[in-house]
Amino acid sequence: MFSLLYGFYEYLFRKDEFHVLILGVDKAGKTNVLERLKTIFTQSIGLDPGKILPTVGLNVGRIEAHKNNLVFWDLGGQSGLRSIWDKYYSEAHAIVYVVDAANRSRFEESRAALDRMLENRELSGAPLLIMANKQDLDGAASAQEVGQVFGIERLEGRQFKVLPVSAYTGQGLKEGVEWLVETIRRSHRAMRLRARGAR
Repeated sequence: MFSLLYGFYEYLFRKDEFHVLILGVDKAGKTNVLERLKTIFTQSIGLDPGKILPTVGLNVGRIEAHKNNLVFWDLGGQSGLRSIWDKYYSEAHAIVYVVDAANRSRFEESRAALDRMLENRELSGAPLLIMANKQDLDGAASAQEVGQVFGIERLEGRQFKVLPVSAYTGQGLKEGVEWLVETIRRSHRAMRLRARGAR
């Protein structure tokens, strides 16, 4: 009887846990995004943007949003570290790809890194949120411009969104997390990962 009640309790109050990769070239603001998300969605205050150093390896952050637990894996974006990204693909429910929208000179490099990532079969069906970051800076490219430069029209068959954000001010981050949760919940990839984890 206890196990039946416990199972019912678990069913009612269990929160799904989704793993989300935060990727992009170095200095795009990935760690700032993670720290601002912690500030917005948890009781703790994320690191001050002026004290954040380039990520060498991995930063992990957990938040609870929209009755789900999200675990963010912020991976270093330096060219030498991009080779480890694929080690995390198979467990990821979705990808947040951060672009420094104020630095057009790195768009080509960033698009090449995105293209390389999307070619990997381990990410098949993973929803993609492209954050056009640094909207607080003068001259930052709009989300529409970033979408055009990054060729989002070719992403047919994948759920994606390009969103203007500022990790510094928090603009767009709540909307991004809401989109992620809703999209992951509906994705076939989440069902496959859940079934694989139940084995």
